[in-house]
Amino acid sequence: MDTRVAIIGVIVENTDSVEALNRVLHEYGNIIIGRMGIPYRERGINIISIAVDAPQDQISSLAGKIGNLDGVTAKTVYSSVGGQKQ
Repeated sequence: MDTRVAIIGVIVENTDSVEALNRVLHEYGNIIIGRMGIPYRERGINIISIAVDAPQDQISSLAGKIGNLDGVTAKTVYSSVGGQKQ
């Protein structure tokens, strides 16, 4: 199955959505390579980057579910690296 490597950039402005965000990330845990979260206390937001390796439809599904959470924005950047996982 062909997969893509991508980064999903997430901005969390509504901290009430963090629990739901973590549930979504757990649901897609098998495609997540790693993630990094940075609390930006001065602005009251959280910035998260999520590295994934999966078919494009799964990446889009994950980003869509994240972006549908209240007060959460997600944008995806795809690498030109594609192919099959080993």
